[in-house]
Amino acid sequence: MSKTTELMNATEISRSIERLTYQIIENHGKCTDLALVGIQRRGVCLAKRLKEMLDTKLKNNLNPIPLGILDINLYRDDWTTLTHRPAINSSNINFNVEEKHIILVDDVLYSGRTIRAALEAILDYGRPKKVELLVLVDRGRRELPIQADYIGKALNTSKDERVDVAFLEQDGKDEVLLKS
Repeated sequence: MSKTTELMNATEISRSIERLTYQIIENHGKCTDLALVGIQRRGVCLAKRLKEMLDTKLKNNLNPIPLGILDINLYRDDWTTLTHRPAINSSNINFNVEEKHIILVDDVLYSGRTIRAALEAILDYGRPKKVELLVLVDRGRRELPIQADYIGKALNTSKDERVDVAFLEQDGKDEVLLKS
């Protein structure tokens, strides 16, 4: 990887999150039966920002939108091909998923395998009314028939390229980079 291109800076990420927030409100109204579930690691940062913005825009001081954290490492279908052991993080879903429209939140959608694992993991908590997918970046090139309902930025990448998302809370800055 020799070339790095900035796809989104901090302002563009913030603007994209605000636009995604308005799309959720448009589709879910007051969001009374909505819950966000961030996929470890950077999906959690994105989900927290979305939750904060949704609660602010909807003035949900008394009834905030539930936020769950989901680790999918034990549900991966590529354990046997990994050259390293992935870090196992904790999941934390402290609400009844069967009463909710769940929006799974991740930073990048690529092959669809992470989302397949997330769907399997969330179903271990129960059967939600509905599951939708929100991603900051959809880079195409699916291996599974999975599509996002909410997309911050869509682009076509080659298999030799990589999209790296950084969030201030975790990485010290907000940016999305394309490495080729």
